[in-house]
Amino acid sequence: RDLGHPHPGPPHKGEGEVRGDLMPFRSGRPVLRQPRLTAELLALVDRVETDPGPDAHRVPMTDDDYAAAAADIMTKCGGGPLRVFAYGSLLWKPGFDYSSRVPARLIGWHRAFCMTLNRFRGSPENPGLMLALDHGGSCVGEVFEVQPDAVAVELGKLLRREIPYRRLAGAYRWVEARTGRGPVRALTFYAGMRNDHFYAVHPIAEQARLIARAAGHGGSAAAYLFQTVNKLEELGIHDSYIWQLEEQVAAEIRRMHPLA
Repeated sequence: RDLGHPHPGPPHKGEGEVRGDLMPFRSGRPVLRQPRLTAELLALVDRVETDPGPDAHRVPMTDDDYAAAAADIMTKCGGGPLRVFAYGSLLWKPGFDYSSRVPARLIGWHRAFCMTLNRFRGSPENPGLMLALDHGGSCVGEVFEVQPDAVAVELGKLLRREIPYRRLAGAYRWVEARTGRGPVRALTFYAGMRNDHFYAVHPIAEQARLIARAAGHGGSAAAYLFQTVNKLEELGIHDSYIWQLEEQVAAEIRRMHPLA
């Protein structure tokens, strides 16, 4: 998981906006609206495919690779806390321990399902899309903070979660996130991946078509979108692109299963 508009979805002004636009980050209250994707619709497409095993075209990261990436990041932390900007699955399944999480906004980036996924939540036969950050607009998420004495351990967990292959060794960057306490420098993953072989630009209708059909050994792409939508709603974060995509995925599933 997308040029004129940095992705062919809704206008950027709707992305990352906060309910009522009364606060700079989020409303602090759940977004109240009728769900488009439901458990009943997900049940029609949810499946777990067999893990195909190691991909001959993708070289796994080694312990030395992870150590080099961690050393680079820790050097840039300068002995201070590690801050991580979360915008997708890290919001609902961080996989590492943190001391605090606060709402934050990135300017110049937006959520986009713009990375082709043919493993985990996709397959070569039915590729899905992975959520990433693409250039343009803005994005509201959260900044997680890890205290200095825990950075080495928690960063190791985070890197193993986010970067499985050597070709992705550089799939992190530092960004300036705006928080209620002022700007902070934060680490984020899969931002500006346009030079990657798996970067893909699709109209939102095609994104919906792919997501509605994709599944892998990690589950379905629609379930990933569902989890993301639910967490954004819980946090009071409104993203009109995600809402529109959810609606179109739900409609696509209904078209695939007209008698359900």
